[in-house]
Amino acid sequence: MSPMHTAERVSDRDMSDNYVFQRSILAYHKAVTLVSGNVLEIGTGMGYGIEVVAPAAARFVSVDKQVPALHAPLPANAELRCMTVPPIDFPDETFDCVISFQVIEHIARDRDFVREVSRVLRPGGRFIVSTPNAPMSLTRNPWHVREYTAGQLTNLLRGSFREVECLGVFGNDRIMEYYAANKAGVERITRFDPLDLQHRLPAWMLRLPYDILNRLNRRRLLADNHSLTASITMDDYSVEPYREGCFDLFCIAGK
Repeated sequence: MSPMHTAERVSDRDMSDNYVFQRSILAYHKAVTLVSGNVLEIGTGMGYGIEVVAPAAARFVSVDKQVPALHAPLPANAELRCMTVPPIDFPDETFDCVISFQVIEHIARDRDFVREVSRVLRPGGRFIVSTPNAPMSLTRNPWHVREYTAGQLTNLLRGSFREVECLGVFGNDRIMEYYAANKAGVERITRFDPLDLQHRLPAWMLRLPYDILNRLNRRRLLADNHSLTASITMDDYSVEPYREGCFDLFCIAGK
């Protein structure tokens, strides 16, 4: 069994993460069709998006509060920097595009963050952002400062950008089968919380048990549904105009 790691750092090397990983990598493949010029990524994560997006950019910079150890050489046009945002430590109008996937829900000063993204973008630049769709969350995630509805995220972005297109990441029947099994697993765990302490206790008290239980649940799902879990690919997800039932929000904001 591979070592236990936080469920917030999705791995492409742990099959129990496959359901989430394939959804995560889709965002980068969608971004490739939208970016050009100088591109900034906020939130390197495990670094698996670099090789997808960097070839589409003239210059690609990825920042994270923890720079990962990469499994492949960094492309010649790419660089990694250690940075905690906001602020974003670049001059005004440095980038043509900014991408940030599964990050904004972790940032307390989200309005400052969005304003900083707008500041470092050139006129006409794009901010491409994804985040969990709050109504589809199965339980409280104590690593998240907040989760957004489509309306909340759109309104936040409109405070700093002239136009916002809100899309959603959806799953096919195979994904919905896994989601149902995952939901059943979460319900088995949360039945031991009749006082709803997950929503009463401070986040810091819940992070370690959340990580352990989330990882154990994913590994149980892999053991019980190995063929389903292993067979999920990026093509089982799609990015479509927003409607209820999407797993992630995927917004494109234009400066």
